[in-house]
Amino acid sequence: MDFAGLSKPLTQDALDQAGGIVGIPNAAMWAVIHVESSGAGYQPDRRPKILFERHKFHRATNGRFDHSHPDISNPTAGGYGAGRAHQYDRLAVAISLNREAALESASWGLGQVLGSNFRVAGFRDVEDMVAKMVGSERNQLLGMFKFIDGNNLGHHLRDRNWLAFALGYNGPNAEANGYPHKLETAFNTFSNGDPPDIRIRIAQLALTFLGHRPGGVDGLFGNNSRLALQRFQAAEHLPQTTELTPRDFDALVEKAFGGTLDD
Repeated sequence: MDFAGLSKPLTQDALDQAGGIVGIPNAAMWAVIHVESSGAGYQPDRRPKILFERHKFHRATNGRFDHSHPDISNPTAGGYGAGRAHQYDRLAVAISLNREAALESASWGLGQVLGSNFRVAGFRDVEDMVAKMVGSERNQLLGMFKFIDGNNLGHHLRDRNWLAFALGYNGPNAEANGYPHKLETAFNTFSNGDPPDIRIRIAQLALTFLGHRPGGVDGLFGNNSRLALQRFQAAEHLPQTTELTPRDFDALVEKAFGGTLDD
């Protein structure tokens, strides 16, 4: 399947590396991840989460395809339709028209960084950016925070100036779309509670890829994650437990990621 790859999960090392780029608290980092991608950089089919922006494709191709493909190229933003696979269907049509413009007109991964921002996000070109975002959430996270640093937005996160950050990160419609409030709410949630547990989050992403439906990738071991783990244990003929044991974790990493976590 195109755009499906190793899909390696975040590790604590990746979080520490990204946080050091802009020097922000973990709660702010998790808030941006939560708002932009609901906590995970990949779909269940191992492809990065994307959103195809038809108005960006219109600009990149000077409106050449507006008449023939108005759902793909349009001066007006919107018209997204369903998420997940549908966004890749739209991307595929755009690629058939102009591959470079298509990749640059989609936002990618944990931070939903637009492909046209490849350079400030630290990538050689858009093909390099997409290939690395296919490979790991580490690359997605580092790209996001290089983009934040390159646009001098980190101080807004440190100052908790959610409006200024959202305008710089999401564009002039950020306030109308409620991004500042979403960021503040997420930050307060992560500040007042425990941050996501990286081991549990890795296990949840593995369970998702393996089709066991943990109900989300949030680093919290709730009932859905417990049932998903037990389905995995039954499938792999492992002893049934109610908690994630080191043996279970290692088995999940082996099955879903080939035994290694860093790309």
